[in-house]
This record gives sequence, C-alpha cells and structure tokens, in this order.
Amino acid sequence: MQNAINWFEIPAADFDRAVTFYSSVLGTEIQKAEFMGEPQAFFPSAQTATSVGGAIVKSDRLTPSMTGTLIYLNLGTVEQLEQALGRVEFSGGKLLMPKTDIGEPGFIGIIQDSEGNGIGLHAPRPVAA
Repeated sequence: MQNAINWFEIPAADFDRAVTFYSSVLGTEIQKAEFMGEPQAFFPSAQTATSVGGAIVKSDRLTPSMTGTLIYLNLGTVEQLEQALGRVEFSGGKLLMPKTDIGEPGFIGIIQDSEGNGIGLHAPRPVAA
C-alpha cells in the first residue's frame, strides 16, 4: 500500500462558499465540476496511480462536522502553511490551533472551515542543508 488514503471528500452546506473559502485559504484555483450527479470541486493533485486526491462535495449523504475524521491538507512548505493560516479568518473560517511544531514530521495548524468542518493543515519540516 503506497498511501493509507487515496481520496477524501470535504462536505459543504454551501458549495460556492466552500470553494471560495478553500481557494482563498490555499491560494490556488479549485476546479468545479459535477461527478455522479453531485457538485464537486477538485483539489489540485498529481494524476498518478500513487497520488492522493480529494474534493469539496455538496451531497445529501455528507454533513459538515467538527467531529469524526480529521484530514490534513499538505501545504508543502512552512511559509505556505503560515500564509494559509493567516487567511483562514478573513475567508470565513476559524483558527483553532495556530502553527504548531510536531517534531520530526513538521508543523500543523487546525482550522474550522466555512462549512463547520475541522481540517488540519500540514507542512513538512524543511530539510537541513
């Protein structure tokens, strides 16, 4: 098994608001489409057999929640993590845990998104030169 996760879905009560929130916080364009009759917005990811992908989804089968599974989005660098955390409240979310050093794995922050989901943001520790 390459990755424990290969796909995730973040539920949205207000689809357009959620897409705007994540586009703003992550500083990237998120592509909207319809898949299996549901609005979905796909996070950027490599299109390989071992890549991990995910989407914001508006669906009757999913309910935004602060309980349950907590996923962590990979921000790539500590600087990008800090920038994303700085945009959370301006974009309609709440900062629940600021950038926190978790040792060898790097840094995390935890937010509540515009829909009421708890979401982790992660950046790996920079490699010492």
